[in-house]
Amino acid sequence: MSNKKHIVMLMANNSSVPYFNWFAERSLLSNEYIFSFVALHNEKPRMIEEMEKRGLKCYWIYFDPAKRQLSMIKAVFKLFWLFKKIKPDIVFPNLFDDTLPSLIAAKLAGIKVRHVIKQDTGFHWNYAPKGIKYDRLINRFATELIAVSTQAKNFIIDCEKANPKKVFLIPSGLPVESTTAQSEARKQFLKDKYQLHDKIVIGSVGRLIHWKGHKIIIETARLLVKKYPQIRFVIAGEGELKDELLQLAKEYNVAENFILTGWMDRNDIPSFYGVMDIYFHSAYSMEPFGYVMAEAMMNAVPIVSTNTGCATDIMSHKVNGYIVGERTALCFANGIEFILQNKNLNFGEEARKISCEKLNFETYWQAHTNLFKKSLGI
Repeated sequence: MSNKKHIVMLMANNSSVPYFNWFAERSLLSNEYIFSFVALHNEKPRMIEEMEKRGLKCYWIYFDPAKRQLSMIKAVFKLFWLFKKIKPDIVFPNLFDDTLPSLIAAKLAGIKVRHVIKQDTGFHWNYAPKGIKYDRLINRFATELIAVSTQAKNFIIDCEKANPKKVFLIPSGLPVESTTAQSEARKQFLKDKYQLHDKIVIGSVGRLIHWKGHKIIIETARLLVKKYPQIRFVIAGEGELKDELLQLAKEYNVAENFILTGWMDRNDIPSFYGVMDIYFHSAYSMEPFGYVMAEAMMNAVPIVSTNTGCATDIMSHKVNGYIVGERTALCFANGIEFILQNKNLNFGEEARKISCEKLNFETYWQAHTNLFKKSLGI
């Protein structure tokens, strides 16, 4: 493996992870680091083939989320032997299900640098309080804790009681070129498919699950459709709340103005942003980062959002977007109207400038590799 430092990234319950591919691609240009990947998944992950094409290693450890506790225990032993075999310099987990077993295994295997991205900051606090004690255990076992937003950093220190000296702020980053790869043909296809020509398009992207907060989009629609009959609220994503959301739209008499696209091909997402007038970010008050906000901003779409995730770091109220004071339908409706009535202020272009400057993947890569060096004493 030459003299390059060996970094192992881990992820549970995902067959393929976009930013793992970004790290993999960038690592091929590095003279200092080589990356390997571990997928904890209940079936053979696509990640294996993705990494093999690049000449990189990806290891699969069977993990059944339906038998979570048992799977974690088994994963500790399997990861321990894997780490003893491949001898990484840094173990780099991302989500709770991969972080807890990998930190225990790494500590037992004598891996001195355990560099954790806290991608799911606040989840246990808000939705599963019994897990808070394990978050604090993770914070003790990690040698570095990466917060992806200022809000997340403050939460990790104030609520999870992590040692402030361990906590580093590195906002997530995206590759600008692929994130903004819009196609005029695909934009026309989406407008035709969902009948969006000559419409005001308020878009959103995300799984249809409770903590994404999509119900408030329908409540907001109810306040705006009479004044703006041509408005359309369009959500790309699948999830357990689909039927409930459609039923709520009928009850509020906004079914004609509310569209669920279902799953959308990842390659069409930039073009979907391209047909939006405004991005509606409905998440509750604690979201670690919010990749979709960064994507929308890079595509010059102004956002109306709660003050959460990367909004706290790169959004300026009434400059490149609108941050609602309270998470209410009325506040969101006011934000949407403000942007619609002040298009001359070029919110989208201001959003594009700051997001491309501060949230590009190269900046993200450099921040992490600088921390690698600090952690390894090089």
